[in-house]
Amino acid sequence: MSAQTTQEFPEFPTWLNARPSTLQEHRGRALALAFVNASSVWCSQRLAELTQWQARNPGRLQLVVVQVPRFDCERDGDRSLKQLRSQGVSAPILLDRDWETWRRFGVESWPTLVLIDAQGRERERIVGAAGDIDKALNELCLGQPQPADEDLHAVAERNPEPRLALRFPTGLAATADRLYVADSGHHRILECTHGGRILRTFGIGTADLADGEPDEAAFKRPRGLALERESLYVADTGNHALRRIDLRGGRVDTLCGNGRAGDPVEGRLATPGASSLNHPQGLAVVDNQVLIAMAGDNRIWSYDLGRSELKWRAGAGPLENRDGSGHLAAFAQPAAVAAVQQVLYVCDALGSAVRSMQLRGDLVQTLVGGQGTWQFGDQDGPRSTARLQFPQAIALGEGAPVLWIADAGNGSLRSLRLGGGELSTVQLPRRLHGPAGLAICGGVLWIAETDAHAVLRYDIASGELSELAIQE
Repeated sequence: MSAQTTQEFPEFPTWLNARPSTLQEHRGRALALAFVNASSVWCSQRLAELTQWQARNPGRLQLVVVQVPRFDCERDGDRSLKQLRSQGVSAPILLDRDWETWRRFGVESWPTLVLIDAQGRERERIVGAAGDIDKALNELCLGQPQPADEDLHAVAERNPEPRLALRFPTGLAATADRLYVADSGHHRILECTHGGRILRTFGIGTADLADGEPDEAAFKRPRGLALERESLYVADTGNHALRRIDLRGGRVDTLCGNGRAGDPVEGRLATPGASSLNHPQGLAVVDNQVLIAMAGDNRIWSYDLGRSELKWRAGAGPLENRDGSGHLAAFAQPAAVAAVQQVLYVCDALGSAVRSMQLRGDLVQTLVGGQGTWQFGDQDGPRSTARLQFPQAIALGEGAPVLWIADAGNGSLRSLRLGGGELSTVQLPRRLHGPAGLAICGGVLWIAETDAHAVLRYDIASGELSELAIQE
């Protein structure tokens, strides 16, 4: 498109991690305005691509992230900031709480990149998550002078996250004497005692994709975990890969994925890298199959451990809530799964819903929520009227027909009695901060309190809630 003068930011914008600034102040260097929603994995992928381009081209491009809320919880600046930081975003973030900046720039969908040249003129818009942005960014920066020394160093964020043992923990798995934690922000998996002492660390702590021994392997923002005998399966979300840790010796191997987001390929895989994955987030193991909640393509896939075979099980692809059989059904960014007795339960994040899928026939039905991808809330009661807000994790009760739900948007723990029961909010002594992982063992529910960089222990019988002190 031809260059045109850009709009300005609103008069009183809310900056989350940087000092207030205007577009006028950014002149002299190319600028990308990224209109995103922190809950969307498509936006997360676009931001990752921008960050990677900046790393290869230091000082050439300024990035400002405009966070436009989808959920009520995202109008809270702390919540939006935590979500974006958990994805590795450190660029200045403007919270467009009332969509004023969105309307001022005439944006119509997420993600949208507004590319502005060094003279402050809009050069191009890139809408959606598809396509290679490298060419557009290279052309935008063409002819710019070499960056000054001060431009090569990122401006320090205001109020950075504290340095703690955990950083944005997500997936959990538990046995009678062990707790496994996906320490997502530190790019590693921890094996701990129930008292919190770290016994083993898998991964070097740097974002990368590498197999090998515990101190050689590397992950990138791992999320979901699934434990089966002596194997721990990992949804290595940032690497778009399915990984396996042999708990006997500690070796880490890649089962599927090549480090890049893409459309999975059905069929037997000659090598692990023969197929891409697209933001795998949740895992469950049933009958030698790893069931995968693929948030990036809104589908449920399975990986046959014996045949090294990928299969598309359910979900049409578009971001929708629709019941039906197999490919006729539709999901809205599935984030977690749990299985029992040939039934797979699916935590449908953007649909604010919990779904079930019969593993014989792949029939998908909605248990609670699912009235539409913009319908959410905080209401207990019958399934037809109960509401969730951006749930992130589920876990099945031991010996009881109860499904536990980490309702991240409402900062609460919910329970759904299976077989026709109602949705209830568990009475806790305080609100939870972005819970995104659950695991049950021995009458204890472990909760990854992601935004607080903590793991909590909830005694189901007594109702006692305490924080687990993770330590070397």
